[in-house]
Amino acid sequence: MTIETATLAAGCFWGVEASFRQVPGVIATRVGYTGGRTEHPDYHEVCTGRTGHSEAVEITFDPGLISFRELLDVFWSIHDPSQLNRQGPDIGTNYRSAIFTHSEEQRVVAEESKKRLQESTRFGGRKIVTEIVPASVFWPAEEYHQQYFEKTGRKGCHL
Repeated sequence: MTIETATLAAGCFWGVEASFRQVPGVIATRVGYTGGRTEHPDYHEVCTGRTGHSEAVEITFDPGLISFRELLDVFWSIHDPSQLNRQGPDIGTNYRSAIFTHSEEQRVVAEESKKRLQESTRFGGRKIVTEIVPASVFWPAEEYHQQYFEKTGRKGCHL
């Protein structure tokens, strides 16, 4: 079996991870921090906004069962990519919308997907602000964040 990795940021990583864990073809997920300037960041540091990291989900998937493009369709459906540095009540660069590409092919697919979404009427003509950047070091989040909803029985990020 061939496996690939996708790294996506769409706000609070608990909900993003929970969404992707339900997708057929997704083999594994883990939440963490990427796109920043410091090594070994922790949750409290990332939340300050000073490290430059985003809360992200690293997704291991079987491209024979689901394509990167199909993963992006899920990504676009679970958040508002027209909100700059926020999702709902979560505000800060750590909640930005971003696609961290692991290959030139992923970059091309991501750019095409974003362009199609921007040309659609889905977000009422608002600009899609999702970053598309090369993947960098992914720092896994603390264990208590992994599969958070499954561990806690919570259904969402906000009370």
